[in-house]
Amino acid sequence: MFSALGSALHRRRVAVLLLALLVTALATVYGGTVSEKLTNSLSDYDDPGGGNVAAREIIGRASGIDPQQGYLLLVETDEPVAAGDPAPAAVTAAAELLRSRPEVEQVVDYTSDGGSALVATDGSSTLVVGNVGAMTDQESRKAEELLQQAIKDDPDLRGRTWLGGATPGHVQVGQVSDEDLTRAELLSLPVILVLLFLVFRGLVAALVPLLGGIVSLLLSMAGLRVATDFMNVSAGAMSLAFALGLGLSIDFGLLIVSRYRDELAAHGPGAQALRRTVATAGRTVLFSALTVAAALAALTAFPHPYLRSMGLAGVITVVSAALFALLGLPAFLAVLGARINSLAPRRWQRTAGSAQSTEGRWHGVARTVMRRPAVFALLATAVLLAIASPLAGVRFVGVDATSLPQEISAGRVAAVVDRDYDAQSASPLQIVLDTGAAPDSARLTDYAERVADVDGVEAVGAPVELDDRHWQIDAVLTDNPLDDPAMDAVEAVQDVTAPYPARFAGATADFLAQRGSIADSLPLAGGILALVTLLLLFAFSGSVVLPLKALLMNLLSTGAAFGFLVWVFQDGNLGFAAQSGLEATTPVLVFAIAFGLSTDYNVFLLSRIKEARAEGMGDREAVAHGLARTGSIVTSAAVLFCVPVGALALSRLVFIQELGLGAAFAVLVDATVVRALLVPSLMALLGKANWWAPSPLRALHRALRLDRMEPPATAPTPTPPPSPSAPATDTATDTATDTATDTATDTAKTPTA
Repeated sequence: MFSALGSALHRRRVAVLLLALLVTALATVYGGTVSEKLTNSLSDYDDPGGGNVAAREIIGRASGIDPQQGYLLLVETDEPVAAGDPAPAAVTAAAELLRSRPEVEQVVDYTSDGGSALVATDGSSTLVVGNVGAMTDQESRKAEELLQQAIKDDPDLRGRTWLGGATPGHVQVGQVSDEDLTRAELLSLPVILVLLFLVFRGLVAALVPLLGGIVSLLLSMAGLRVATDFMNVSAGAMSLAFALGLGLSIDFGLLIVSRYRDELAAHGPGAQALRRTVATAGRTVLFSALTVAAALAALTAFPHPYLRSMGLAGVITVVSAALFALLGLPAFLAVLGARINSLAPRRWQRTAGSAQSTEGRWHGVARTVMRRPAVFALLATAVLLAIASPLAGVRFVGVDATSLPQEISAGRVAAVVDRDYDAQSASPLQIVLDTGAAPDSARLTDYAERVADVDGVEAVGAPVELDDRHWQIDAVLTDNPLDDPAMDAVEAVQDVTAPYPARFAGATADFLAQRGSIADSLPLAGGILALVTLLLLFAFSGSVVLPLKALLMNLLSTGAAFGFLVWVFQDGNLGFAAQSGLEATTPVLVFAIAFGLSTDYNVFLLSRIKEARAEGMGDREAVAHGLARTGSIVTSAAVLFCVPVGALALSRLVFIQELGLGAAFAVLVDATVVRALLVPSLMALLGKANWWAPSPLRALHRALRLDRMEPPATAPTPTPPPSPSAPATDTATDTATDTATDTATDTAKTPTA
């Protein structure tokens, strides 16, 4: 199948490239409007079926106020103020500014009934609250911009008033995130270019994956634009599409170009080289793409629009990168031919010595590990478990304005409120009771009093009728809404027996609902991920042992990444300030990305091992050969992927830092400890058992003609021995792959990326 595809791409290379250019142009035009269609609202993080969402909808219908949104104006006063004092000019101006906004339904300041908690403990500042109706993302961004400008233009407010609250906070989190992502991309691009030149050993070859990254990103934008017509797609999807598209294009490009150079040296430019490349590396790319897509598709099992958007963006990006690698890139290589090695230093064009030296070192590593496989397997497992051990104390938190730096207005407001105000009256716990048509006021009052007795509850308001079936009780919490004491208090309130069915809303209740919904969806997402990965790896290898072993190794590497995140961010190491916990969605995203890429690298290695076994090598020799041929490719791909992702650690937002550092660490651990130590040691321990499958499954594998997808095996062709840097006992030789009809050739000049 793949050989036929390679032949067809060579024959129709110009037509394929013109078609690819046309599709890319159309995708550019259509996908260019995707940013206008993306969402960036707090509801992206909600389970639409959660009780907190239902509570907010009831409050919104009854009052016209969206409990999830709102403004806080922090006003610093010249003289200390106290409850009962007349409002200074700045406070009056702040209240009038909010009343002038069409979306504001209610304005509350310290002169309002029950507004005494809106004055700082030292009287140096006060809060003016603006409760708003439902707003779209575009309306929120525009309103935040206009309010900031109005504050600058008003002499009573300028220099003493700062805009914060839920709506500006979320808008500014998005703005800072976009700015930091752009900066990370700009900082990492020169590094990537240099590394690509060094890894691909030539300018033309180095530009190929960048071309693939651009094409895959444009195709991904068009795919996401289509998706916006059917569902809400979060703005974070574009950031993932950029990082993942570039990373996978580098991975796939490195694999395809390296193999094409091998075949080019063996057969010269022409159909044979391209056919062999697509038949071997192309098959690997297909299964690699399917496994990465499966890992990211598991995110769609979560009901939250944000996670579903990230999963959808991941699948679209993987498909886009794979399409270029399997169709556009081979046609491009057919046109280039030997010119793929152009614009390289003359010494690098004679790559045989350096390639064999690199392969010899990896070959030597594999042989050393396989001489004492049990020792190295236990050592690698112990190291990974030790790194993962901090995971036992992991805690999770949400994202709000407190995550912003204090030079951002909403971040400053959140920090001052947390430091200088006794009660979090601007973010109360909202309890909505379904009382029916005839509520008992005494039972409502008794319930409110019992809620007030809960530790961590500062005050409780009187029950308020929302409509003929619902009443609302507000409970002001003592601590910041996303701090552990506040969450403990809300959980305790939820345990208080209510006289009527109760739903809970507010910042704390929303986060608890989000965390609970993620936990409830994890078994389904994990089951989908495990099942699809097992099926794909069985289809690729014909074994049931290798897929199970891959799952185990992926769990070890991702567990190590999570433990590393807890140690760095929650415990405060490597120069990062200690946090109260990890952002709740970060582990899910890191797991999906790291799991997919770990399986991706595993497929790279297994493909070469399978080829070596088919050519007649013994099990251990095949493993050493596979690691020798893929060791530098996998390591280079991992490093190149980690540069743009790891640059996210420079972000000003902790949850972005967690995502970047976690994904980069997981990929590096997998490409080094797992691939260099754990894989060869376990392969050696299990021997032929690695390839075992029950007879019915072997028959199914043959019946589905999955074995026909593999290139025909050839007799191994001897190559020069490894470089002197390899151990003296390392006598295994590399093998040049070829078709059954090809004559054996000297591969001493075989170039690699």
